[in-house]
Amino acid sequence: MSRPIALSCGEPSGVGPEIAAKAWAALRDTAPFFYIGDPRHLPQGTAFRLIERPAEALAVSAEALPVLHLPFAAAARHGQPDPANAQGVIDAIALGVDLVRSGAAAALCTAPIHKKALMDGAGFAYPGHTEYLAALAGVERVVMMLACDALRVVPTTIHVPLAEVPQALGAALLTDTILITHAALRRDFGIAAPRLAVAGLNPHAGEGGAMGREEIEMIAPVLQALRAEGMDIAGPLSADTMFHPAARARYDAAVCMYHDQALIPIKTLDFASGVNVTLGLPFIRTSPDHGTAFDIAGLGVADPSSLIAALRLADVMAKARGAP
Repeated sequence: MSRPIALSCGEPSGVGPEIAAKAWAALRDTAPFFYIGDPRHLPQGTAFRLIERPAEALAVSAEALPVLHLPFAAAARHGQPDPANAQGVIDAIALGVDLVRSGAAAALCTAPIHKKALMDGAGFAYPGHTEYLAALAGVERVVMMLACDALRVVPTTIHVPLAEVPQALGAALLTDTILITHAALRRDFGIAAPRLAVAGLNPHAGEGGAMGREEIEMIAPVLQALRAEGMDIAGPLSADTMFHPAARARYDAAVCMYHDQALIPIKTLDFASGVNVTLGLPFIRTSPDHGTAFDIAGLGVADPSSLIAALRLADVMAKARGAP
C-alpha cells in the first residue's frame, strides 16, 4: 500500500501510547502506520522519527515509529488525565479525519479516549468517538461493528438501557442498520453477496408471539421487505442458537437487537483481538475494542493485540476499497 494508516493518539495518560509503540514493533512495515500526537507521551526508549507528511511513514516505519508531531499542552501522567491535554486529543482525531478524507492516509485507526476528560477539559459535546467522527464527516447515521476472525456482529441499539431497547428499536432504525452493514460488507470486506443473520429481540425469537410480538410486528416485516430487494437475510433467529460454529458458517455478519446480545458472543470468542469498526462513514475507521485502562497505564503490561488487529483490519479494508 502506498498510503499509510493514520493512528490518532487517544488519551495520552492511558495505554494508547504504550500499545502504539508495541503495535509498531509487531507490524513495522507490514501494515505501515503513523502516530498523530506528542512524542513526549510515548514510552521511554521508543524508537520514533518525526515526519512532516504521511507519505514519509512508508520509508520510516521499518526502522522507527513515524510520528506526525501534534504538540500537547502538558506531559502525560499515567492514569491521571490532564484537562490541559483534552483539546490535543480532539485535534488528533480531527487531523486524522482530514488526512484520510484528503487521501493522504488510507484509513483512520483511533486509540482509546476518555470522554469525561474531554468534556471536563474541552467541553467535548459528543457521547464518544463515533458520534464525533460522524459529525466531522457530515453523516447522520453510522453503525458499530465488532469484528474478529471468527465473527462479525452489529448491535442495532448500542448504549441504551435494556428496559428502553424495545422502544428504541423501530423499522427505520433496523432497516438502516441492515442496509449500512450490507453495503459495508460489499465495499470494505470484499463480499460480493453478503449473507446476514438477524437476531430476534425476545427469547426464542418470540416463539410465535408467546414471548413477545416485536418479531412478528416489526422485525420480520423489515426482513421480508429487504429480501424482496434481493438480500440474503436469515431471521429473526433465536439469539441463543446463532453463535456456535456451524451457525456462524452460514452468515457473514450477525445483526443483533441490543448491545450485550452482540458483544457477549464476540468477546467470548476473542476477547483480546476484537476490533471496533464504524460503518457508514466516507472513510475507513477502526479502533481497538477496549478503553484507556488507566489502572495499568505505564506498567508495560498492556496487551496490544486489539490495536494490532485494528490496524491490520484497516489495511485489509483499505485494500478492499482499492486504495493504492
